[in-house]
Amino acid sequence: MPVQSLPASLPAFHRRLLKQYLYLLKQYPIITKSVTSGILSALGNLLAQGLERRKRAKEGDPVKELDHVGVLHYAAYGLFVTGPVSHYFYQALEILLPPSVPFCMIKRLLLDRLLFAPAFLLLFFSVMTTLEGKTSQDLKDKLSRSYWPALKMNWRIWTPFQFLNINFVPVQFRVLFANVVAFFWYAYLASVRK
Repeated sequence: MPVQSLPASLPAFHRRLLKQYLYLLKQYPIITKSVTSGILSALGNLLAQGLERRKRAKEGDPVKELDHVGVLHYAAYGLFVTGPVSHYFYQALEILLPPSVPFCMIKRLLLDRLLFAPAFLLLFFSVMTTLEGKTSQDLKDKLSRSYWPALKMNWRIWTPFQFLNINFVPVQFRVLFANVVAFFWYAYLASVRK
């Protein structure tokens, strides 16, 4: 895919921004995907907190202050885990299951949904619990309470998006595509983890 093809209808600022992003993606793919993941993860957490605050205000409950540390945790997770891990996972899918493999579209989806998604969700809960300074018992409690409902929701929400992502989105844009979906997914996870 040529990096220079840009929609003509974009305003000049957006066109420059997109051109810069495509350049960085080509020159520094892992760093670019990691930084993008960190930013969108933090924004997803801010969205979750905003929705929670709005809900509490409507119900007449006390509204909590913005949890800046939580935003930083999500940013760190996106930067150091989501970006690099997703990059390598999508690269591995291309090598393990190229389009020439029979039924590759279904095999990719099954690999993603039955192996990667459960492991990545477990990693999410583990890393976040560690960042919060909680104990292994806290992690066990959280997993027993929230892991299975979150995994079922992951399968419900992510499956159609991941089918499109891993089969039709060019490999260099898969992390970005997943990050946009994850923006809303992290809002859900933040509410489930409480």
